Amino acid sequence: MNTFGTRLRLTTFGESHGPAMGGVLDGFPPGVRLDMARLEREMARRRPGADPLTSPRREADRVEILSGFSADGVSLGSPIGFIVRNTGQRSSDYDSLADLYRPNHADYTYERRYGIRDPRGGGRASARETVSWTAAGALAAMWLDTQGVTVQAVVTRVGAVDAGDVFDLYIRKGDRKAPLVVNPSLRAAMEEEVAETRRRGDSVGGRVGCLVTGLPAGIGDPVADKLQARLAMAMMSINGAKAFEYGIGTAAASSLGSDTADSFALDKEGKVLTLTNHSGGIQGGISNGMPVYFSVSFKPTPTIARPLKTLDTGLHPVTMEARGRHDPCIALRGAAVVEAMTRLTIADMILSSR
Repeated sequence: MNTFGTRLRLTTFGESHGPAMGGVLDGFPPGVRLDMARLEREMARRRPGADPLTSPRREADRVEILSGFSADGVSLGSPIGFIVRNTGQRSSDYDSLADLYRPNHADYTYERRYGIRDPRGGGRASARETVSWTAAGALAAMWLDTQGVTVQAVVTRVGAVDAGDVFDLYIRKGDRKAPLVVNPSLRAAMEEEVAETRRRGDSVGGRVGCLVTGLPAGIGDPVADKLQARLAMAMMSINGAKAFEYGIGTAAASSLGSDTADSFALDKEGKVLTLTNHSGGIQGGISNGMPVYFSVSFKPTPTIARPLKTLDTGLHPVTMEARGRHDPCIALRGAAVVEAMTRLTIADMILSSR
């Protein structure tokens, strides 16, 4: 399945080391002005090689819009087709891995499922796929702006360096507008953790926190299409994602009902709010008008600069020594992808509700 969404649908295509990645975004509302500068900024956040702590693969990641916009850059309501050309692939890096099953990769499972696989960078299983999601998510953000909805994601943990409860302001005080921030000193500590891990030829896991503000009450379709279920599905489609939790998440298991009740009240404008937000802005699978927040945990990058034991395609034990250019921490670039998939999900569900 290569299509996300129901009312706003994104279908993607392309392989990591093929000529291009791309997609068709169907159901996008008409009358939205294309902001190419913003599109380029969003792509830069995910782009490899832009940061010394990410993969050194160099890609321009320029989005070529093929359809769906007028000559002066206004959406027509017709399908938006786009491509992002691959220019920095080095397929020779994978020659020695073509007959191996890389640990924690999709080599073995893809071969079992399809009877064939593309060993060049993992083909469709590569995180290169997320470049199309990021482009489509940036377009979705341009429409969400017109609806007063914002999405922000930040890295909140790398290895042992944890930014703590970055959602505390939204949980205990029920704040509805404050931006999501991480202390600069903690960000620096996370970067050093990644750098040190890379020096050891290893990789490290991480966590991304995401905040949605301005979402009106009433978005979500119980019982089988709840808002949190759709967000979870989108997040768990991201390469390397291992866990999703919304609201107070796993902390709920050690909480008391008396401590986590989100009491209803009216604000100064007579709008309904909750005085706290342990629910994460979702109750009964439907948004309640408070900020929606959640976290996504990412595994360490499975390809590392250390020998690993595995099997070859003949099922013989071998020791693998990988080449190639890989991120020491998936979460660093994962934050942009979390934002993109959240925007696509939220936009789809708002449009579906109408």
